[in-house]
Amino acid sequence: MNIVYLHQYFNTPKMAGGTRSYEMARRLVEYGHRVDMVTSYRQEDIPEGETDGWFQSEESGIRVHWLPVPYSNKMSYRQRIKAFFRFAWGAARKAASIEGDLVFATSTPLTIALPAVYAARKKKLPMVFEVRDLWPELPVAIGALKNPLLIMAARMLERFAYKHAKQIIALSPGMKEGIVKTGYPAGRVEIIPNSCDIDFFDLGPEPGRQLRAKYQWLGERPLVIYTGTIGIINGVDYLARLAGAVWEMDPEIRIVVIGEGQGEEKMFAEAEAVGVLDKNFFVLPNMPKEKVRAWLSAADLATSVFVDLREMWNNSANKFFDALASGTPVAINYGGWQQEILEETGAGLILDPHDLDAAAGLLAEKLRDKKWLVEAGRAAGQLARERFDRNMLAKKLERVLIEASNGNSKLL
Repeated sequence: MNIVYLHQYFNTPKMAGGTRSYEMARRLVEYGHRVDMVTSYRQEDIPEGETDGWFQSEESGIRVHWLPVPYSNKMSYRQRIKAFFRFAWGAARKAASIEGDLVFATSTPLTIALPAVYAARKKKLPMVFEVRDLWPELPVAIGALKNPLLIMAARMLERFAYKHAKQIIALSPGMKEGIVKTGYPAGRVEIIPNSCDIDFFDLGPEPGRQLRAKYQWLGERPLVIYTGTIGIINGVDYLARLAGAVWEMDPEIRIVVIGEGQGEEKMFAEAEAVGVLDKNFFVLPNMPKEKVRAWLSAADLATSVFVDLREMWNNSANKFFDALASGTPVAINYGGWQQEILEETGAGLILDPHDLDAAAGLLAEKLRDKKWLVEAGRAAGQLARERFDRNMLAKKLERVLIEASNGNSKLL
């Protein structure tokens, strides 16, 4: 089967950010399919391309078509929207120029539906749409989208995407519920959550020991990490405030944030206000997944946090699954399906989003409990292998794509 795969923010392990599309696409290639990835190039060092700006590379057998479109987590919402539509315009023509049996598009942004539907209709191909976040539900909930006309336009775009999709993939049960509420048939929605790349992340303790030795402020001290976007919606400033409460109970505990985004200013302000910056709270720049692995190897506990919004409970954050893949317990500060999983398996902690003293007390207690750390780490690894192994879920994705292709697929 020849798959035209659209993802505006495709990353390889050598790049910072989520690698779901890379990991799924390279497995589809291994299964005998051809994959053309249509994406954007966000770096400053732009290779020479064609006259229209596009250039091509091969990544683990994936034919990647790159269009330079500047983008950063620090950009304003208006700048991001411009980047979304600029890419959508170029991607529509590029995707329609590639021979394929199926168009597969993954959000966010939701504007990826525009080039996907254009290419699918022009080439008379089925389209499968993957929903990574419910839009416009989230931007409306956090106040990023306030204009009634823009909200209406976003909802129309959401329904436009669903209407033209032969099948939809949702990354969590809550996302499926949100899709079905729009009137889309439940039987045509498959749940394929973010997944665990066990071979990539399960490195054992040695890389972590080597990393710890490089930082005098870390050494053998208990380590909690956050790896990912420091966006407004992520609320990473919670960890700065938590570090303040932890300092009063156990000043040896270290909390490390690795990433960048619009929420940095608030996070640094909170850390300065409680007096923990570079004491027990440390911030490192964004780094590729290849380097994040050593930090997960070193960590006693990984975190996934968000602002206190019920709409965020449906998330399927990469950092949660990367931690499980490395056998690292996970602490979250929200409810929903991930809370249920952690409570059911014992693979992590639920931190109170409002009572910092209670959250800090629980954190300090568990980080000093060697038996709990071993058992929770074992549970995390078991959860990764039995329920979220990428190889297993990639096969499920393949089945969905083949079914949607109407039997028109051609194995290479």
